[in-house]
Amino acid sequence: MMMYLKNAQEKPIAILGAGGVGKPCAADCKLAGREVRLWDDPIFAPKSLKNVEKTGIKLSGPETNGVMFSRLGVAHMDMVTTDLAQAVKGAGLVVVATVALGHKALFDKLIPLLEDGQIISIIPDNYGSLLLRKMMHEVKCTTNVIVGGWGTSPYGARVLVKGGLATNEVNIGDRVLLMRGAAIPATDNEVFVESAKYFPPFDPCTFASDLEDFGYQTGDTVLDVSLSNINPVIHVPGAILGAAVMQNFTLFGQKMQNYSLYAHGLCPATAEVQVDFWKECVAVAKACGTDIAPVDTDYFFCRSSIYGPEYMGKGYKIPFDYDMRYRQEPYGDGPFSLDNRYITEDIPVGCYLMSQLGKKFGANTPIIDSMIALGCSMTKRDLMAEAGYSLEYLGIGHMNFEQLNLWLREGIYTEA
Repeated sequence: MMMYLKNAQEKPIAILGAGGVGKPCAADCKLAGREVRLWDDPIFAPKSLKNVEKTGIKLSGPETNGVMFSRLGVAHMDMVTTDLAQAVKGAGLVVVATVALGHKALFDKLIPLLEDGQIISIIPDNYGSLLLRKMMHEVKCTTNVIVGGWGTSPYGARVLVKGGLATNEVNIGDRVLLMRGAAIPATDNEVFVESAKYFPPFDPCTFASDLEDFGYQTGDTVLDVSLSNINPVIHVPGAILGAAVMQNFTLFGQKMQNYSLYAHGLCPATAEVQVDFWKECVAVAKACGTDIAPVDTDYFFCRSSIYGPEYMGKGYKIPFDYDMRYRQEPYGDGPFSLDNRYITEDIPVGCYLMSQLGKKFGANTPIIDSMIALGCSMTKRDLMAEAGYSLEYLGIGHMNFEQLNLWLREGIYTEA
């Protein structure tokens, strides 16, 4: 197992995906002195990688975090490419930073290129590690790699858009100081979580790991990590129940680019829904026989929600009665329409899979189910059909409780 950590420490880092996670991760790694290769799909590269070789990627602040960790500047990658084989060859860490709906297409191309001794780290996991291991099993891939994922991105980050054009500057609004990760099988958990110390975007967690409330949490299983993702519980009720505010925002003399779900879309009534939503997540995890991240639901009743403690620590709350006219942090984190990943990804991936797990293993999810129904009604789209995510898609639809846990924990797959 030491070979994996040695490779993670010494070999190049391949970042797959050049969006709001991949771009800052690549720049962060390079600013920390690592050899970095940034890849994106040829379909997206004309926009996402435009001029990156020449301009580099600029990280700008404020980088809000509870330990004042800072790493900003302009970074020039060692490789910027649309050739996946070139990006992955000889890498120690292979970081998947695409949206969940792009995982399958990427994994189809990635699996034949994997090399012994690599660690595949999916950020955020969004059930991607389950999908990758299932696909590796289907094609009988026996390459000795560690596969795992993380519950969240290491940043609240936005690629800056100016004049309608995406730039090569990424604004780091905050840096997360508490990361929860796991591998499949769970027997690889220790090495997978330890490898985080060699991935520079997680340096704030490593730096703060001797402080209370910060550092790393080892998830019970990769299912634990995906169920612990706080995006669906914050984003979906916030976007759906705050839709009237968002869609009427410009009628009150406001500019749409200044809309913020946290500043304008959340309220005490929405928080009540989020608490019940989270209780259903906990019930689903228990029904599946896995743990889930501990959450103090009191934090839902503030504008920073349960996300605040992840980058500032326990006790960080912006109360609902705080006068937002004097808010110092920048506005503009959106969403600016319902055609946004808060709806189009967090519902068909996050919400729907929780609902399906609940139905299969005996946990009721009425709040989650209502969010799914409302999201489809409000967008007039069958979001689940478009995404194609299901328990069968992940290769676990036929499994009973014991078979699921055997797969998650020991890597022993039961055929349908």
